[in-house]
Amino acid sequence: MSTTQIDRLRGLLEPLVSAHGLDLEDVTVTPAGKRRVLRVAVDSDEGVQLDACAELSREISPVLDDSDVMGGAPYVLEVTSPGADRPLTELRHYRRAVERLVKLQLHEGGELVTRILAVDDDGLDTEVPGVKGRKPTARRVSFDEIAKARVEIEFSRKDGKDNKDKKEEEEA
Repeated sequence: MSTTQIDRLRGLLEPLVSAHGLDLEDVTVTPAGKRRVLRVAVDSDEGVQLDACAELSREISPVLDDSDVMGGAPYVLEVTSPGADRPLTELRHYRRAVERLVKLQLHEGGELVTRILAVDDDGLDTEVPGVKGRKPTARRVSFDEIAKARVEIEFSRKDGKDNKDKKEEEEA
């Protein structure tokens, strides 16, 4: 069984990323003109700061140069976080999305936009927002029901939680 380039990259990068207390979320290599772009996405429960990405990039670069995993063609290394609207594919992604609004594509039953309240090994406890003055309703969604999931970007929550949290931080 042959090992793919992505598998080799993961094997090389995982220990470096873990040493920083981060999770290796994704590794992609895409063509960009005469070069390639190696994108390494990392995350943690607390999020990832720009300085951590820069430091990790400085550590990864010589390790890649000393290995043959990228071959001889030139490439650009990007170390980044997955982004706010990334797909939720692992249990840890759902746990990090507690209190966030998500869009779930269900195997049966179409699409559901709901807020994650709690996560366990079997699924999600959620709250479906009320429409046209109706109260929100609780709904349990098992992981078996979910085909795809993605965090929805919220610029301002109607319940004011994001503004309240900002005020508390400013007062502290």
